Amino acid sequence: MKVMKLRVVWVLVGMGLAMLLSVGVLGSVQSVSALDSTDPVLVGAGDIASCTSTGDEATASLLAGINGTVATLGDNAYESGTSKEFANCYDNYKLPSDGGGVFDPARNSYWGKYKDLTKPAVGNHEYYTPGSSASSGASGYFGYFGNAASPTEAGCTINCRGYYSYDLGSDLGSWHVVVLNSNCDKVGGCGVGSLQEQWLKADLAAHKNACTLAYWHHPRFSSSGIGNNSAVAPFWKALYDAGAEVVLNGHAHNYERFAPQDPDGKADPDYGISEFIVGTGGKSLNNFSTTSRPNSKVRYNAKYGVIKLTLHPNGYDWQFVTIDGAVLPDLESSANCHGAPPTSSTDRPGPPSITKTDPGKDATGVFTTTNVTAFFSEEMDSNTINTKTFKLFKKGTTTKIGAGVTYFPDDPTTDTVEARATLDPTNSLQSGVTYKAVVTAGAMDSVGNPLPQNYKWFFTAG
Repeated sequence: MKVMKLRVVWVLVGMGLAMLLSVGVLGSVQSVSALDSTDPVLVGAGDIASCTSTGDEATASLLAGINGTVATLGDNAYESGTSKEFANCYDNYKLPSDGGGVFDPARNSYWGKYKDLTKPAVGNHEYYTPGSSASSGASGYFGYFGNAASPTEAGCTINCRGYYSYDLGSDLGSWHVVVLNSNCDKVGGCGVGSLQEQWLKADLAAHKNACTLAYWHHPRFSSSGIGNNSAVAPFWKALYDAGAEVVLNGHAHNYERFAPQDPDGKADPDYGISEFIVGTGGKSLNNFSTTSRPNSKVRYNAKYGVIKLTLHPNGYDWQFVTIDGAVLPDLESSANCHGAPPTSSTDRPGPPSITKTDPGKDATGVFTTTNVTAFFSEEMDSNTINTKTFKLFKKGTTTKIGAGVTYFPDDPTTDTVEARATLDPTNSLQSGVTYKAVVTAGAMDSVGNPLPQNYKWFFTAG
């Protein structure tokens, strides 16, 4: 069960001791499993296999002896994620022109050897697979991994969702792991209200008592020239509100660890998410920008490597293991699960209020096709925003104008609260008629505080 505890930090006395521990205990790639416990292990990286590089074979050798689950963080087979590239580069088959497979006994280290242990995430290069249409639908990726790549769609091999979840550990101390698809334009978006974001919220709500880890390809924050993708900000907000502990990403071809932070990138040691970028699977390595992002704690791009997380019932340990078998020195190597923040990150003390309206109070000449919008001071409970709590009347009457009502949550990619409700009349308004809009006290914020009283205003259609 997830519990509230203070963050545990292991401080190594000096870099010399750190190097002694990393090289002395894990002096060879074959001894990486020496620190394995009975708790589940998750090991992986992104930006992995290329037939023009042997880096992926070096990182694949690190997987040997690790009794755990393998996570791939996207861009698994370069350059375009074709079936042949998965066979030749990620796996150990040679595909001749006729499409048949020939086993290559000379190639002993390869990621495909651990295919049955792999829970993959899809990257942008997988969508570069040539196809008969504008998009190949990552057919090489979905065809190679099969149901493991999109288990909610059995048999799907093209244009699959590519997001899913699974559990690791015992029933009493399990971790919930969420795999997302950050190729937003390929899956109907990643924004607030998108199918994937709504699925994520529902999935997290169904696993409230578990420690939570998520991974996908494109990082929200990065100190290299690749990253800082605001499109995945809604993922961060949903995960943060649910109390998630860890996010793993690739895309930037280096290793970077961030201290716990909130969805806006502000340090939050109590409830923040720890982000690890592990784009060091073997394709190539990227440099960092001259200025690092706030909260960036460790940056490394000298050697390929994998991250290894040991998932305890109430916390986790981490190691970044390089291809020479050494563990990268880090002043921290362990943390506890922290649980969700007490309230939504956008909740304000006390009841909500309406900050402005459109049309404004006593506005005239309003277009007859206009919608009516009320803006709130904080996130609202969408279940309480409907045609019973947001109404429109002709002034002086009690007959409600037919309309639909839609709630739009706060946009986490902006600096201002924009939670709002919009009323869309079924028919055009009548020119010259004054209307009364009302939001009732039945509208509540995200923690159940209602509006103090009914809020009403008038405007006249022109």
